[in-house]
Amino acid sequence: MLKQHRELSMSIHRIIENNEEAGIRPNKTYQSFVAAAGGHRELNFIEKDVKNYITREVRNVSEQEDAKEFGKSRAAFEYFGDVISFDTTYNTNRYNLVCGSFVGVNHHGQSTLLGCSLMKNEEIESFKWLFQCWLRCMGGNAPKGFLTDQCASMKRALEACMPTTIHRWCIWHIMKKIPSKLNGYKGHADIEQEMSQVVWNSHSKDSFDRNWNDFLLNFGLADNKWLSGNVFLKSAAEV
Repeated sequence: MLKQHRELSMSIHRIIENNEEAGIRPNKTYQSFVAAAGGHRELNFIEKDVKNYITREVRNVSEQEDAKEFGKSRAAFEYFGDVISFDTTYNTNRYNLVCGSFVGVNHHGQSTLLGCSLMKNEEIESFKWLFQCWLRCMGGNAPKGFLTDQCASMKRALEACMPTTIHRWCIWHIMKKIPSKLNGYKGHADIEQEMSQVVWNSHSKDSFDRNWNDFLLNFGLADNKWLSGNVFLKSAAEV
């Protein structure tokens, strides 16, 4: 078929766009057109036309949208990038990749996405590469504070990439460990409740230190290494 005689109708455009968004490969899309038409000869376009349309139109629009979203994230970081939370709690189902998100808080107290990533592993070098790339995207300005879980690889990578940034552990991840850490104690339910009161209702470093020390003494937990030795709790109110 001569090139000047080949064309894609608007309905074909829509099907291609929908299939591309659904992750269907171009050759599969073309084969569906062949099957619906009753053979290759019944179509006035070839598989290459489908691939060219995806490359020229569909993916170009996606790249423009990505660029627009990148611009929004970078602008938001300038206003709301003082303290960043980085979380890798979730994995993707299909390829088992680690999904990481950089999140800040805007002036309405709402979470705002400042970047995301897919990682094959959680090794130090991988986090270094990710943090360096993210910093470049954000104009090279490191945040004042950075919240993560207690991953040692993240800690090492942050020290190397953002040496002036204050690193703190996410209180949500810490509190999730309480039941397993206190399960052997008599009255551990009361301990957990009082501990939550101290953590969530102390609104300054001084009040937290005072309430935390009282909590340890009242429940006889001053010798508990996990509680008395964990500086992360005493520093939680600083962020």
